[in-house]
Amino acid sequence: MKTEISNRIKIPPGFWEGVHQLGIAAQDIARIARLPLSIRTEPFVTTDQYFAIWRAYSDLIGDTAIGIIKLATAFETAKYPPTVLAPYHARDYRDALNRMARYKQLCPPESLRMAEEGERCTIELEWRNAEQVGPPMLVGVTLAFLLELGRRGTGQPLTAQLVEFSSTMGDVQALEAYFGCPIRIGAAGNRLTLHRKDLDRSFISYNEELLEILTPALDRSLDEHQHSQSMTKTVKWIMKRSLTGGRPDIQAVAKELSISERTLQRRLTDENTSFKQLLTQARHEQAREYLADPSLEIKEVAYLIGYEDQNSFYRAFRLWEGDTPSNWRAEHLGSNALSFHT
Repeated sequence: MKTEISNRIKIPPGFWEGVHQLGIAAQDIARIARLPLSIRTEPFVTTDQYFAIWRAYSDLIGDTAIGIIKLATAFETAKYPPTVLAPYHARDYRDALNRMARYKQLCPPESLRMAEEGERCTIELEWRNAEQVGPPMLVGVTLAFLLELGRRGTGQPLTAQLVEFSSTMGDVQALEAYFGCPIRIGAAGNRLTLHRKDLDRSFISYNEELLEILTPALDRSLDEHQHSQSMTKTVKWIMKRSLTGGRPDIQAVAKELSISERTLQRRLTDENTSFKQLLTQARHEQAREYLADPSLEIKEVAYLIGYEDQNSFYRAFRLWEGDTPSNWRAEHLGSNALSFHT
């Protein structure tokens, strides 16, 4: 089910390392994006959170074009995730780009469509969900990185033929200097057009042995993502990331999944559960997880799982565990945790 894929986005550590090199702190991005400070260590984020992170980086860096160029060049090769490491160690630029397009399915919410014709190779960036279009900074970095991949892999200062953006991108002259070609603003889509002859260039970073390890593992991951996933797990995952300071409603979750409220209810019924049951389970599971963290106070735990009133959290927790949050924590963490947090 594609909804599972499109709402589980993993931000590579190289992103955070890159912005750090540019003098931008992760906590500042989290603050502007209005996300918890733990966002850097979260295994996955939602599409909305992902876009908010990119907008925050854009706000902090200032000019969009400068932000694109700085991050694309600052991203260290050693920090590439496996989905990029395989293209970087491909046989040639064509192989690398084909691998990028294929494994981009594991890195939503954008996808890449590649076409070769005449002397051109055009790569168009598309969005899995047409209603959720990414910010200009993300668009620019994605296309810049495709050229950066070719430059690093071949060891040559490759240039593009043309780059088209649907939105304004800041300092166009800076972008033209980086891409080495004209930049078209206000286009119908976001496209990078390369010289087709460059695709035949061999990669000096080619590593056959590493590819023999990475390729089967990535292909298996891709197959797993393309198979149907439990709607129950998907909804609960979204709930857990939407609990802080409030209670997620079925309309919001259905919108996140790009389906109707009625369809969501029907699918949950088919899996012998309901939205209300899953919300209770999500809160219960998150409560246990947060209480196991001695750095969090009880009132913080209540807020993090969507209770504005600490007493309501106490009542709910008694129903779940037959005990108070304080006593549960004492039993699981020891008397020191009890004396410190109650």
